[in-house]
Amino acid sequence: MSRKRISLRQELPLLVWLVIVWGALWQDFSPGNLLFGALLAVGVARLFYLPPVELSGRFNILYAVPFALAFVGKVVVASAQVLYLATARGPKVTNAVVAVKLRSHQDLIVTATGHVISLIPGSLVVEVDRSTSTLYLHALNITSRQDVEGLRNEVRSIEAGLIRIMGSREELEEVRMEATA
Repeated sequence: MSRKRISLRQELPLLVWLVIVWGALWQDFSPGNLLFGALLAVGVARLFYLPPVELSGRFNILYAVPFALAFVGKVVVASAQVLYLATARGPKVTNAVVAVKLRSHQDLIVTATGHVISLIPGSLVVEVDRSTSTLYLHALNITSRQDVEGLRNEVRSIEAGLIRIMGSREELEEVRMEATA
């Protein structure tokens, strides 16, 4: 199978990340270990097909800091809710699998949205339909249509926050237009 050659500039973030992970796994950031990690990273990137992650070229720290703080707040609140559900309601909790169609078709935004949602207790991404950018979530305490719509709105809000931080200009414009509508 032949594949399109990826430029070093496009592949560099992946290689740097693989070297950092290598150093962290071995808990050794000595020059020799990092050099060996770099050789392995280049070997892995050349041997195995890894589709390139296309970055938008923008990152907005002014949106990233409030997003991170809101995320921590959501984790704390959701942890308390899950604790309550586990202790007070036990096996009587109603669960559901909910499909949420995202705006973005960028792999990075779809993946980041899925990870953020999965890190908040009470929901977990069980499937991703990459062709339609749809996340399928298993969620706790879903008892009505309003709960389903609330979950969908929450996921789309998180996606909008990630688009504000690192999405493409077109996606950012779409999020801004939706906010004013």
